[in-house]
Amino acid sequence: MKIVGFETDAGLRLGVIEGDQVIDLQAVDPAVPNDLAAVLARSNGDLAPLAEIAKRAPATARRPLAGLKYALPVARPGKIICLGLNYLEHVKEGPNAANVPKFPTLFMRGLNSFAPHLQPLIRPKISETFDYEAELVAVIGKRAKHMTLENAVSCVAGWTCCNEGSIREFQRHTTQWHMGKNFDRSGALGPWFVSADELPAGGKGLKIESRVNGKVMQSDNTSNMMFPVAETIVYATQGITLEPGDLLVTGTPSGVAHARKPPAWMRHGDVCEIEIEGIGILRNPIEDEKA
Repeated sequence: MKIVGFETDAGLRLGVIEGDQVIDLQAVDPAVPNDLAAVLARSNGDLAPLAEIAKRAPATARRPLAGLKYALPVARPGKIICLGLNYLEHVKEGPNAANVPKFPTLFMRGLNSFAPHLQPLIRPKISETFDYEAELVAVIGKRAKHMTLENAVSCVAGWTCCNEGSIREFQRHTTQWHMGKNFDRSGALGPWFVSADELPAGGKGLKIESRVNGKVMQSDNTSNMMFPVAETIVYATQGITLEPGDLLVTGTPSGVAHARKPPAWMRHGDVCEIEIEGIGILRNPIEDEKA
């Protein structure tokens, strides 16, 4: 099942995609939350109730997918946990080449740093070092603590794409990456959520690619993660309780802008696309920050 967040004159809505149409779930049942995190919390990650509501949709609850004003797949995630240095070739192309991590490198991003599908990413006026990062995102469906390799992926409700845009200059001001990873609207999530039953367990074996103005910049496979999704969940939940709607952003392959000669920073007027097999294409134009 594909679930999409979108904006209307009446506010934020949640929809189920069927072909070239979207079923407006709030138009079928006003009691349905308009945030996927709240839906997952209410149903303990079970999406069957949404599927049943979609089956009851009258024609008046359907709208074309074309022209939809997209919102984030999860409107209000409680936590956005990101994983750095998770593909070996990406480690080798950066400043940590001589220090391959022994444990997952985790950091947090704020909701301020993300824009939805088709909305502009903002190249800040303070730095030209605006980099793209194609990443697979696991959307947590139910509360998870002290998970094991055997049950870790059972807490994943589904998947989406991320452009984990980074301001490299600010990322490297200190040993903590937070500033360079949290500029306003520097990253993107979307275009929609795909339920876990439609993809391989743990999101393994998926082609992942980034393109800028149609040129392929990164191309790899999620099977090449150094710390796969299950292992990362096991590690994180030793100390961090994952809750419904939390996002786990799983790291980027090699080919990023800073490693190219000359660096291929994103600039005003560019269009960046992130495509992950089985999910879709996340597309965002790049705009300069306004004075």
